[in-house]
Amino acid sequence: MEPGPMLTPDEHRRYSRHLTLPEVGIAGQQRLKQASVLVVGAGGLGAPLAVYLAAAGVGRLGLVDADVVELSNLQRQVLYGTGDVGRLKVEAACERLQHLNPHVQVDRHPVRLTRDNALDLVHAYDLVADGTDNFPTRYLVNDASVLTGTPNVYASIHQFEGQAAVFGAANGPCYRCLYPEPPAPGTVPSCAEGGVLGVLPGLLGTLQATEILKLLLGLGTPLVGRILRVDTRTMALRTLALDRDPDCPVCGDAPTINTLIDYEAFCGLQEPTGPTITPEALRARRLQGSPPFVLDVRRPDEAAARSLGADQRIAVEDLPDQLGRLQASPQDEIVVHCRSGVRSAQAQQLLLEAGYRDVKNLEGGLLAWAALTEDTA
Repeated sequence: MEPGPMLTPDEHRRYSRHLTLPEVGIAGQQRLKQASVLVVGAGGLGAPLAVYLAAAGVGRLGLVDADVVELSNLQRQVLYGTGDVGRLKVEAACERLQHLNPHVQVDRHPVRLTRDNALDLVHAYDLVADGTDNFPTRYLVNDASVLTGTPNVYASIHQFEGQAAVFGAANGPCYRCLYPEPPAPGTVPSCAEGGVLGVLPGLLGTLQATEILKLLLGLGTPLVGRILRVDTRTMALRTLALDRDPDCPVCGDAPTINTLIDYEAFCGLQEPTGPTITPEALRARRLQGSPPFVLDVRRPDEAAARSLGADQRIAVEDLPDQLGRLQASPQDEIVVHCRSGVRSAQAQQLLLEAGYRDVKNLEGGLLAWAALTEDTA
């Protein structure tokens, strides 16, 4: 990348600690000023990442996120404050970032990244940073990165552990080289389901920002072909080698995926096909005094945090071995629920195959139930 536009006197003062570094200097800071980075996900990872990129003077940042700020975000998403609750994340983030550094252009994309918009969005930036928390979008970011030739600076977190890498760089591996197949639905809990130490995404997001600055400045040895893993309980850091898979369907020698696919289907997250019941209908049945039998198929720790008052709880992974414990008969009407409706769809199918005749999945799971009861409280 050639040196970019000239720095203003204010920028000389603002970035003076960068300019003092021989490895950065004025030419490096000019390169940062003309650079662009797309941040997919303005949550736990995207929040600290965007703050440090803006502070460092990366000239154009794009933020992709369709969510609003929730109170539970504030334990780790340091870009937001209490007054931002209910606001679109990209709007609140843009305001904060431009207050931090008015020399930075912030592009707001208050949308979900989909296979319809991903190639155009990713191609419009020099780098893409994956700050997402779900597997369909991770595979989507990866494939759009490889197909557009845009390096993908990746991180993920789980409870007390995290990992970071650079995917899609020249001759380097991609995310599919690390995870050719997604995990089975419901086997890897989200932050909401499994919890996360509040500082962990800050640590991993800062590592992402570090890798981005290294790539833009041509400094050091980026995490290309390497995975950095962090365990905050022991502060153990391990670096593992990862080679590009010549048989990878996206970045391999003879790729078979040349366009974006249906990532929900690829990750086994198609819309449930069995009978469903809405939260409104379940609530009405309870008020009428004719409630169905409700089975909670979340794990014990999840049920302890929030519950809709189920009649019984058996985790979906335990259900095949514990059908004999189920207190409902095959003739009873049963409603199964989890957090969002994915694991309960698995449980519904298992019960139907076991001979239970009237099994419904709660649409949207506990999240939809909580939204209903909060709205009607």
